[in-house]
Amino acid sequence: MNKEDSSAAQHTADEGKPGNVVTEEAVELVGQASLWGNAWKFLRKSPFFIIGTFLLLVLLVMAVFPQLFARGIDPRVCSLSDSRLSPSAEHWFGTDVQGCDYYANVIYGARISLSIGVLSVIGVLIIGVLIGALAGYFGGAIDSILARFTDVFFGIPLLLGALILLTVTAQRTIFTVSLALVAFGWMTAMRLVRSSVISIKNSEYVQAAQALGASTYRILVRHILPNALAPVIIYATISVGTFIAAEATLTFLGIGLQAPEISWGLQINLGQNVFLTAPHLVLFPAAFLSVTVLAFIMLGDALRDALDPKRN
Repeated sequence: MNKEDSSAAQHTADEGKPGNVVTEEAVELVGQASLWGNAWKFLRKSPFFIIGTFLLLVLLVMAVFPQLFARGIDPRVCSLSDSRLSPSAEHWFGTDVQGCDYYANVIYGARISLSIGVLSVIGVLIIGVLIGALAGYFGGAIDSILARFTDVFFGIPLLLGALILLTVTAQRTIFTVSLALVAFGWMTAMRLVRSSVISIKNSEYVQAAQALGASTYRILVRHILPNALAPVIIYATISVGTFIAAEATLTFLGIGLQAPEISWGLQINLGQNVFLTAPHLVLFPAAFLSVTVLAFIMLGDALRDALDPKRN
């Protein structure tokens, strides 16, 4: 065997060595680090990300520690003699129909509204990522069955499906409302994950892991999903605001949360009947709801621009 043949044989043997798989994994990790590193450099200079993050941090602190913002006022302490007072130095947002301090009520309403949005998105991601990953990775009959199953739910609008489900629910709580939103809101996440997995599963580093005998679970969790989650993260960020708005809409229609819960949707629902004489009962919770949804949309738009592969 001459020197050239020996070199060629050695090169062929080296291709099957575990070291080359390690190299593939190293390249993959470097690519992921570069993507998120560049994204973070972009986000630090994005006004949308800065403003959205600031607003969300304030809202998060407000939801976790409402007493810091409510001036020590108990939102459930009411006096009927003070019913529907206009905003003043004593009651910054006025009082509601029962004479409760409306500023404290709006502050405490952030906890439930944000909780429903976050819980709904967590449920959507669990179902959407699981079904989308299985459908995209295995393909064939499994993909067809799961895709048709998803299409069935896609045919039912989110608000209509949640409304029907909550109508037959005896008690409407944070968890039941979140469950209703999850049941009819996971399909878009599933399709995003499925399409990303399909485009990634034939990559060289995935084929190398398969040749090495890696389990399906390891391939999906270690190699495919980290590269497929970027569009899902963007969708999830925007969806938090969407689910908060959906909960407010359902509660406004009388199908969402019930008293004595405190949420912005419930406040808008109760304030609509006296809007002409006490418009502040609708305007203040609606303003907080709009700012919250806007903050999540701004954050999602910033993430979308930062993770855009076509961005220079």
